[in-house]
Amino acid sequence: MKTICKKPDSIIDVSFHYCPGCGHGIAHRIIGEAIDELGILDKTVMVVPVGCAVEAYDYFECDVMEAAHGRAPSVATGLKRCMPDRVVMSYQGDGDLAAIGTAETIHMAARGEAVTVVFINNTIYGMTGGQMAPTTLPGQVTQTTPYGRDPFTQGYPLKMCEILSQVTGPSYIERCALDTVPHIHAAKRAVKKAIEYQIKHKAYSFVELLSACPTNWKMSTLDAVKRIGTEMAEYFPLGVFCDKFGE
Repeated sequence: MKTICKKPDSIIDVSFHYCPGCGHGIAHRIIGEAIDELGILDKTVMVVPVGCAVEAYDYFECDVMEAAHGRAPSVATGLKRCMPDRVVMSYQGDGDLAAIGTAETIHMAARGEAVTVVFINNTIYGMTGGQMAPTTLPGQVTQTTPYGRDPFTQGYPLKMCEILSQVTGPSYIERCALDTVPHIHAAKRAVKKAIEYQIKHKAYSFVELLSACPTNWKMSTLDAVKRIGTEMAEYFPLGVFCDKFGE
């Protein structure tokens, strides 16, 4: 019988614990497929911080190191500089990368460290109960914005792709979405390309993935996935923001 679809070899054969409709499972799969296709499992090291992203170490066969909240860029930088032959990836959520880790994120990008960053943007703090995140949309209700985020008092959401595209160091920046089959295929291509740029060009790459969090959005899984396209992508437009090699 011909195999049509199988679990990536770089993913441990266990059931994901993520909430129904969560985008982390999809993100894990496309990263695993990219690792398999590039044949880099034995030399890949992932760095994960605090938050839902930290659970990645339960699912990947490669080495995974946990970092303190917001410090994945520093840990990833140290690993890559000490072991330049390794493929180093940081896998971070919005509460981590765009809040406590904002400064480290920007300065690692400005230095052009040869690291691949995968950024999960679900507009909310997931693991800790659904508080407002730096990416929470205007008007969005969270545990700490029960009347909706008010830009006048709580500021506007940070657009990390746009921010990082203003510094010189990055070689590749793209925002994708995990809502439809074509968008997921595009996200897979972006992640694989970002890893290839690290391998071929010793380049810094950043891929943002718009993802659903039905539990903390208090929505059905179907409505949460639809929200990615109807609301999130309007504020966080999909596309390539930087590609120095154009491959």
